[in-house]
Amino acid sequence: MKKACLSLLCGFGLFTLQAQTNPAITSWLQNTSTYGSHYVSGNSTVIQDDVLANVQKVQYSDDWVYVTATGIPAYPTGPFLDGNPSLATDQDAIFKLPLNPTKNSGSTATRPGNNGIFINGVALFDYQDGVSYNNSNGKDEGGPSGGRGDGVWNRDAVVAEMDGFDCSKGHPAMGNYHHHQNPTAFKLDEEVVSTICNLYDADALYVMDKDAHSPLIGFAYDGFPIYGAYAYKNTDGTGGIVRMKSSWHIRDITERTHYWDGTDVTDGPVVSATYPLGHYREDYEYIASTDPDYLDEHNGRFCVTPEYPEGIYCYFATVDENENSAYPYVIGPDFYGNVEGGTVNSISETVSTYDDATSLDDNFADQSFTVFPNPAHEFIAIQAHGLVESNIALKLYDLKGVLVRESEIKQGSTLFYIDVRTLYAGEYILRISNGTTEISQTILLGD
Repeated sequence: MKKACLSLLCGFGLFTLQAQTNPAITSWLQNTSTYGSHYVSGNSTVIQDDVLANVQKVQYSDDWVYVTATGIPAYPTGPFLDGNPSLATDQDAIFKLPLNPTKNSGSTATRPGNNGIFINGVALFDYQDGVSYNNSNGKDEGGPSGGRGDGVWNRDAVVAEMDGFDCSKGHPAMGNYHHHQNPTAFKLDEEVVSTICNLYDADALYVMDKDAHSPLIGFAYDGFPIYGAYAYKNTDGTGGIVRMKSSWHIRDITERTHYWDGTDVTDGPVVSATYPLGHYREDYEYIASTDPDYLDEHNGRFCVTPEYPEGIYCYFATVDENENSAYPYVIGPDFYGNVEGGTVNSISETVSTYDDATSLDDNFADQSFTVFPNPAHEFIAIQAHGLVESNIALKLYDLKGVLVRESEIKQGSTLFYIDVRTLYAGEYILRISNGTTEISQTILLGD
């Protein structure tokens, strides 16, 4: 399946801008009127919730930004079909992030739980799920299943918990909904590895586009930005758009007795169908590359982006050639910067409130949308460049004026796509309207 992506409004470098244009302040999807929703197993009708979605308030000082969010996205969550009894619940959180991030002179490992935040207020987790191999008992232990592993061979959540992710590649931990990986929908990957979207349809934070620089999608707790999967090949902003590649690779081993750096450790299970390569974080080794599109050991690089023409260190949500999630997924296994961010119970300094001025309703025609791919074969995606404050109607007409598809981008969301697989090849007109202003675009559907 082919697909393409968006461009989100961000800003310029953290180190040179005034607060009003700092992307750590201006990039959040603020919302005070749209509510979350969820699915339950066996029911393909989405259930509306009474918890606001996305981010409710952004406040800042000279050194910090404070993001108040529920942790609930605008796209539907659930169901979680691996027996997870949780639903995504209101986290009522205040995230505190440094506005002037600095490089770590030592090493700070990512940790279980929150390691950052996406621009819709949803938490970012690292690779792990709290389960590791117990050599004495000869099995994985920890997490919801109980017991305690050795903490030597640590299970990869993206691999082990695949059956428990929803269509948007997320799931909750005690109500804390989060992504371990690139926050895109399973069904839009080149190779679809989960069928969860077939019955429980949802979009996600963004859609990948091989031909466009991926958007800024979040910030790590060290304050450095997180981008999607595609960027300029060269760090100076040249070389065309390519997929950013992880420098962590599966090891060529049959027994688990040593780490990749040669350290002799407590044995893990032999490689088998039950414990395949990739089941544990320690199944990977870091191989440095001189190619600019291969990332460093933290899964990032210092580079120029459309939002940062002076350059900044950026993490990337890595995927493989099939656009399936690739270890270490976003950050890790160690942070690049000093980890000064986290959640706080209250704000103890004088702050200003950022008034989000990028609403589509303020300047609908000029804000516009990205519609892709075009020509299309299986679907067309419509990405809003700003926060949608009211429902946006989407209507697709043939050249005879017959309405053939109709849908909408929900308030507080950013993305929708229209399935066109059953339509004839040819030319169509897509009309996008907020009720007072309409935008039209010609769409070509191929065979």
